[in-house]
Amino acid sequence: MTAVVPGRTDHVVVVGAGLAGLSATLHLLGAGRRVTVVERDMRPGGRAGRLDLGGYRIDTGPTVLTMPELADEAFAAVGDSLYERVELIALHPAYRACFADGSTLDVHTDAEAMAAEVERFAGADEAAGYLRLRRWLRDLYRVQMRSFIDVDFDSPLSLLHADLARLAALGGFGRLDARIGRFLRDERLRRVFSFQALYAGVPPARALAAYAVIAYMDTVAGVYFPKGGMHALPRAMADAAGDAGAELRFAERVTSLERSGQRITAVITERDRIPCDAVVLTPDLPVTYRLLGRRPRRPVRLRHSPSAVVLHAGTDRTWPHLAHHTLSFGAAWRGTFDELTRTGRLMSDPSLLITRPTATDPGLAPPGRHLHYVLAPCPNTDIGPAAASWGELGPRYRASLLAELERRGLDGIEAAIEEESLVTPASWHADGHAAGTPFSAAHTLFQTGPFRPRNVVRGTENALLAGCGTTPGVGVPTVLLSGKLAASRITGRPPRRAVRTRSAEAIRATASMSEIATKEAPA
Repeated sequence: MTAVVPGRTDHVVVVGAGLAGLSATLHLLGAGRRVTVVERDMRPGGRAGRLDLGGYRIDTGPTVLTMPELADEAFAAVGDSLYERVELIALHPAYRACFADGSTLDVHTDAEAMAAEVERFAGADEAAGYLRLRRWLRDLYRVQMRSFIDVDFDSPLSLLHADLARLAALGGFGRLDARIGRFLRDERLRRVFSFQALYAGVPPARALAAYAVIAYMDTVAGVYFPKGGMHALPRAMADAAGDAGAELRFAERVTSLERSGQRITAVITERDRIPCDAVVLTPDLPVTYRLLGRRPRRPVRLRHSPSAVVLHAGTDRTWPHLAHHTLSFGAAWRGTFDELTRTGRLMSDPSLLITRPTATDPGLAPPGRHLHYVLAPCPNTDIGPAAASWGELGPRYRASLLAELERRGLDGIEAAIEEESLVTPASWHADGHAAGTPFSAAHTLFQTGPFRPRNVVRGTENALLAGCGTTPGVGVPTVLLSGKLAASRITGRPPRRAVRTRSAEAIRATASMSEIATKEAPA
């Protein structure tokens, strides 16, 4: 049985109005709790923030939305609906993959469309292999979601159930790269279904095959974009929470927690004392442990995921070969992961994610202008350049990135930039993220499931953790689940999946209308 906070839990203070904190807030409100949300920034979002720069509306955090039903589940807890508050657009293709040999592949989440694209790209045998891979990914997802992701663990013994054997039978404890290779022989295709391991902070050659569940979310379940940008999601969640009775306090930093024995009795901010019966803490782990005045004992120090350099560029032109999301792969692969996770060097032949949100929502930029987001994975500050060195290194790396983009067909990109923002590991470090990475602790075997930092705190009976540093882990879907799991520890309600979700057909219809509008808009 899952441990539940003992005693009164009538009033809960949630520290942080990011996706995890807002998810926890909505689930707590739905269970009849009074909730106060305290956020240091001027607006909700946390990592999913917004930067307004010269008329460009820039998402500062995640750019990929998958599994929107998990967000809708939080809205449904208070009788609300994600789909009534946010216009979601299904992306077709979900990604465009561009390879060093000049070949391109559009990644579709529809089975028939993707099989046809794979056959065009690599032949009929690979198309058949893709369909077998798709079935395996779906089976893997079903087993993991119900028993390993959307669940609270109290000890490693919680793993001992029938689905552990099912996961083993599916090959979940083998290596990701090798397992994908059983279905696909083309090395380029294998990259498309294994690069997601980088989100988990582990190279595909060393990652467990179980992490292919992330590829399921990206390549099978569908990729979406909220009109108005990704920040529209936390903004809508905050509006729903406010309408349901939550007190939202922005621009107010938490400085300490007041304690009586094993209970937190109040949250202290820069200007107030807020009494509480329980608290949900969503900042990055170092900040959370500092507030608690203690950290859990671990036999081995936490290993962190690689970081990233992000260039946000508002431009006076765009490049037609870019989709909404474009994966630009270098020729190197295994060596790239060694640089990111072992040697601590910047990628010598980078693989990049280029997002062009104005391809779907032109209103994110001034008329006739375009917004580009270039993400280059880089080593975290534990193994790579220190945060202090990025003041000098950042501009040089920006220049090398732009030169590389020019070589890859984005001719004239530097001259096209009107507004820009460069984010480096120093930026993440300044925001309080351990090891200068927004991707938190890596999902190694002993930092996953019951071995990941728990959402309960030893010696503090009414404090819960939520966010990417705790269970289930990194990524928008799992962060939303972390808020729900933390709430369930307070309310005693078992975490279970909502059944009320919008049909895929309805979302696809919205996407079709958006595609027509986008095609008719002037370039």
